[in-house]
Amino acid sequence: MTAKVITDNVEALAVAAVLADEFRTGAATRDSERRLPREELDRLSASGLLAVTVPAAYGGADVRQETLAEIFRLLAAADASLAQILQNHFVYVNVIRRQGTLPQSEFFFAEVLAGRRFGNAQSEAGTKHVQDIRTRLEPAPDGSYVLSGVKHYSTGALFADWIPVLARAEDDNLHVAYVPRDADGVTVVDDWDGMGQRTTASGTVHLDAVAVPADRIVPHHLTFQGPQLHGAVAQLLHAAIDAGIAAGALAEAVEFVRTKSRPWFESGVDTAAEDPLLIQRFGELAIQVRASEALLGAAARAVDAAGADLTEDSAAEASIAVAAAKVHTAATAVEVAGALFEVSGTRSALNALNLHRHWRDARTHTLHDPARWKIQHIGRHVLNGTKPPRHGLL
Repeated sequence: MTAKVITDNVEALAVAAVLADEFRTGAATRDSERRLPREELDRLSASGLLAVTVPAAYGGADVRQETLAEIFRLLAAADASLAQILQNHFVYVNVIRRQGTLPQSEFFFAEVLAGRRFGNAQSEAGTKHVQDIRTRLEPAPDGSYVLSGVKHYSTGALFADWIPVLARAEDDNLHVAYVPRDADGVTVVDDWDGMGQRTTASGTVHLDAVAVPADRIVPHHLTFQGPQLHGAVAQLLHAAIDAGIAAGALAEAVEFVRTKSRPWFESGVDTAAEDPLLIQRFGELAIQVRASEALLGAAARAVDAAGADLTEDSAAEASIAVAAAKVHTAATAVEVAGALFEVSGTRSALNALNLHRHWRDARTHTLHDPARWKIQHIGRHVLNGTKPPRHGLL
C-alpha cells in the first residue's frame, strides 16, 4: 500500500475535514445494512491520516493531541463507527512510541507511514474484571513466544494488518504482542451484535498457539511505573468520539426541523424553525455541545502540556482534565442524540431514516467505561489532592 505522508497539524485537519464530509454520505446506509467500511478505511490509510502521530524523527507529522482529538471529533460526527475503529490504532501506535525499542520503532512506524492499520485484541469476557487478562505468552525454546487466548470486543481487528494483543508473560506482567492479521493460529470472527456502532466489527479473536518473535513484543507494564499519559490519550479519543456524536446528532436535528418538521398548531408560526419552544430547546442543546467541545479542547491541551513536561503533577492534571471531558461528552452525546426525536417530531422515528443510529452509537460507546468512576477520581483530586491511579483507563 502507498500512503500519502501528512506533514503538519494544519494539513491533518484539512484532510480529516474532507474525508469526514465524504464519509457522512452513506453513513446511515452503512449502519442500516451493516455494510462494513472497508473502502472508507482504505481511503483513510491512503490519506496518511493514520500516521499523523508518528514521531518526526521517524518521518511523521507528530501532531498535537489537540489536533488528533479534533480529527476524531470530525470523523465521529460523520460516522461514529469509523472513528471507533481508529481509536485502537492510535492507542497502539502510542504504545510503540512509549515502550518500543529503536528497531521496533523503526519497523512499526514505517508500517504505519505505509498505511498499515493496527487493530485491537485487548478485552476478555467471563473474567473477574476488565483487567483480569488471561491470554498468555509462553516462552519457546528458540527464544520466541507462543500466544494463546480468546479476546472479545476486538474493534478494528477484522480490518487490521497488525493485531496488538494484550497478554501476560511468564513474569505475569502485561505485554503487547503485535501479531500479523493473517498469522497461523489467528482467527477473527465477525460476531459483533451491538445495537450501536454496528459497523465496527468488534468481534472475537481466537489465538491458538500463535508463534510470536521476541522483537514483536512490547513490555506494556513499564508504561505504568512512572508518570504516564497512556490512559489520558486513549480516553481523550473516546471523549472526542462522544463529542462528535453529539455534534452530528445536533446537525441532523437542525436539518430535519428546518426542512421536514411541521410547526405545532398552538405555536402560531408558519414553520417549525420559528417555534419559540423549539428555539429554546435548540439553544439548550447547543450550549451542551459547545461546553463538551470546550472541555475536550482544554483536556487535549492539558495532555499536550504534560507531554512536553511529564511529571507526576502534569500527568495527573492531564488525566483529570480528560476525565472531566469524558464525563461531559458522554452525557451530552446521549442527551442530544435522544433529544433529536423530541425536537423533530414523530416522523423522525421512522426506521427508514435511521436517525436513531446517533442514539444507538452514543448509548453503546458510552458504556466503554463508567463515568461514575471518573467523577470519583475528579472529586478525590479536587477535595483531597489525590492523584488518579495509573491503570490506563484514566
